Amino acid sequence: MASLRDIKTQIHSVKSTQQITSAMQMVSTVKLQRAQKKIEHFIPYQQKITELLIRFLSSEESNPSVYEEKREVKKVAIVAFSSNMSLCGGFNANVSKKLIKTTQEYEHLGKENILIYAVGKKIAQTVKKLGLAPEEVLNEIANNPNYDEVVVLADKLMNRFRAGEFDEVILIYHHFKTKGSQILLQKTLLPISFDSLIVENQNEQIDYIVEPDKATILKELIPKVIRLELYSALLESHTSEHAARSIAMQAATDNADDILDDLSLLYNKSRQQSITNELLDIIGATFK
Repeated sequence: MASLRDIKTQIHSVKSTQQITSAMQMVSTVKLQRAQKKIEHFIPYQQKITELLIRFLSSEESNPSVYEEKREVKKVAIVAFSSNMSLCGGFNANVSKKLIKTTQEYEHLGKENILIYAVGKKIAQTVKKLGLAPEEVLNEIANNPNYDEVVVLADKLMNRFRAGEFDEVILIYHHFKTKGSQILLQKTLLPISFDSLIVENQNEQIDYIVEPDKATILKELIPKVIRLELYSALLESHTSEHAARSIAMQAATDNADDILDDLSLLYNKSRQQSITNELLDIIGATFK
């Protein structure tokens, strides 16, 4: 049986760890609330812009955009979203597994034709373990989502897709549903497809008065929808990270409570045993 001193040391160590996990849980909860507010304000705007484009496309005949062009996939770009920090449960591990699985699906193209944009340090580490060099590592926006920086990335992807430097752009990220539920998604960003959405909105056709002209409107609107889609993935990943960390730290704090209960019980038993042994020694010495 461990000595009383050893047990007291363990109790002190667990309490110190619990204070850290409790503090991290509170910080993550505050950051989660801020991130949720961002999503709540952003999603209606994104949906309205997308709805406007869908209705506009369904109301008039239009030539397919260059961003809708489907080609034989000879080169693929993957944008994977993770965090810069660990201690968030299986958040990063799930993204890494999905990325590994996706790269295996495209391994017939050759490693040189799989371009990975790593958002977050953790996924960048996974990319290097796969023997691939990240096309770009974006750590800052993983901590602080910034629309202007996302626009720069989205424009790079669109320009390279338009130039034929790759034929498909895939997003891997967590969709934030609730604090306790984050769903890992793999979504095609480019080529963008509106076909299914147009069918759903065919009964909502509206006659638009277009100024300056339809081509100019589409030229501005479609890239904006793509930028918003990429920014939405970043926001959802960022929010999911804090939700996962909050839950993980809450679980760690609760586990620390259980360990402390067990150690306290063990300490009391050991102390009682020590007192009993001392009494027996005293009684035994009295009768000698």
